[in-house]
Amino acid sequence: MELKDRHRLADDRNDGSEEPEMQRILGIEASRAARRRPRWALLAVCILAAAVAGAAAWQLVLAQPEVRYTTVEARRGDLRVTVTATGNLEAVNQVEVGSELSGIVAAVDADFNDRVVAGQVLATLDSDTLEAEVMRSRAALEAARAGVLQSEATVTETQRALARTRALVAETWRSETDLDSAQAAYDRAVASLALAKAEVSEAEAQLQSDATRLSKAAIRAPMDGIVLERKVEPGQTVAATLESPHLFTLAEDLTRMELQVDVDEADIGQVAVGQTAVFTVDAYPLRPFTATITDVRFAAQTVDAVVTYEALLAVDNADLSLRPGMTATAEITVKTVTDALLVPNSAFRFLPSASDLKEDSSAVWERLVAWGRGPDDSPRALPDLPAEPDQRVLWVLHGGRPTALAVTTGPSDGVLTAIVAGGLETGAALIIGGGSSGR
Repeated sequence: MELKDRHRLADDRNDGSEEPEMQRILGIEASRAARRRPRWALLAVCILAAAVAGAAAWQLVLAQPEVRYTTVEARRGDLRVTVTATGNLEAVNQVEVGSELSGIVAAVDADFNDRVVAGQVLATLDSDTLEAEVMRSRAALEAARAGVLQSEATVTETQRALARTRALVAETWRSETDLDSAQAAYDRAVASLALAKAEVSEAEAQLQSDATRLSKAAIRAPMDGIVLERKVEPGQTVAATLESPHLFTLAEDLTRMELQVDVDEADIGQVAVGQTAVFTVDAYPLRPFTATITDVRFAAQTVDAVVTYEALLAVDNADLSLRPGMTATAEITVKTVTDALLVPNSAFRFLPSASDLKEDSSAVWERLVAWGRGPDDSPRALPDLPAEPDQRVLWVLHGGRPTALAVTTGPSDGVLTAIVAGGLETGAALIIGGGSSGR
């Protein structure tokens, strides 16, 4: 029992004396750990931040887009410059047939699309009055001719009387007064004969006039052709008091037609006689027809402040597929260039950014505007070339970088332009878009 008590007392002392010592030791270690923890934490945060920044920078480098350009190749080919104009088809020789006389239409002998020959009767007016006038004129002519016979007899009579009087005067059987009277009678007879002959001529002219009027009662075709239009009916009254009424329209030959187009004043300087054209009509939208310019009129036509000039084109219509009045859209070939070096017009509109050229932005931009085209799209020349409208700048891709190339341009069809000088080679990569600016 005593032994147990001694052991218990020893344990109690050990417990009481060691606990403060342990607490003291642990407190010191805890304070040291507390002092060392912020340094390691700060170092870990810095390392982590540096890693994150490096990764972000690397991602930015990887994500930076590569400068790309859209290019097309310069190629050789044929270029056709055209001018577009619209107009209508007409017969080469189209005649409106009318009547010089007034009257009632007795008969109509021609209809639409009839083929007629020169002199053929198309319509006939009532001619009773005209026939009566012809008969009266013929009678007047006969009377005038009878008057001539009468005057001739009088001349013969007075001539013989004059001869007898002259013989008697020579033998002093008659006086000089008698001779003068006989001479005067003869002279009057001769004058009467001349008047009678003039009356005959007048009667003949009147008869011819009335006969002509009678013949015009039959309205005839003035030429061989086809009847395009008929505007008269039997029984209709024709009044030709002020102007000749329009009864028929004839076309001489529809196998040859004429295209009359209006050319804009901006294009008329390029259009000339002898140029060829291709046109289409609404009736045959997929069928091209050919034509040749035969005349370009100098007279201007102004409609709604738009000035145009008329050009005439000859058209072959052997199959009669084309008809007068059809509306046609023609493309006139004003210039043709063969085996030319061609570039698209979009290549002239490209303008690189200063960053693509790795130069000072403000300085290079001023040069670019001076080299290319300004905001008003007016042509500008390179500093070492004269300021001519046909001198332009192209940008060619060399080694991934845009390089300016001065060229002299030729004809253009609005899509492609021919290059006539400047050192551009076939197959050169012409920049039409892309770059940092995306232009």
